[in-house]
Amino acid sequence: MTEEKISHEDRGVMAGQKPGFEDLARMAGAELGVSSWICVDQSMIDQFAETTRDRQWIHIDVERARRESPYKAPVAHGYLTLSLVAAMSYEIGAAPDGTVAAVNYGLDRVRFLAPVRAGANIRMRSRLISFESKGERRYLMKCHNVVEIEGEEQAALIADTLALLVAAPDAA
Repeated sequence: MTEEKISHEDRGVMAGQKPGFEDLARMAGAELGVSSWICVDQSMIDQFAETTRDRQWIHIDVERARRESPYKAPVAHGYLTLSLVAAMSYEIGAAPDGTVAAVNYGLDRVRFLAPVRAGANIRMRSRLISFESKGERRYLMKCHNVVEIEGEEQAALIADTLALLVAAPDAA
């Protein structure tokens, strides 16, 4: 993945300008933005292991992972990396002004491509696949997201996400 520097102003949709609901319907294929880097450290991995009760040694036993893992370090759970997609999406700010609710509607496709080693930085690039009205001020937004690992060519994961957006009465 490339290491270019992206300013905070350039991260979001159209360099900080939020499109309206009608604009997004015409923007299929457009890049929505790039998030900031997030460090996936051992503490985050340990907390996720405790919360989900997935305490597999490859995630939480640092010394054993260094000795026995093919990655020579503990790695984040794939679902931990996937769970960070929501926070990175919020940061990008793709939801139009006037959105009163954004609800996770599901995933169409997810692939875990490369491990995220403890201490690695990740970020997300998001591209709009589609944006369609579902009536009654509701819109279904489908995005193609690529979670990159700093300094690595292979992405950690790709995920096509669905979000149901609800517009304020005067926004749609």
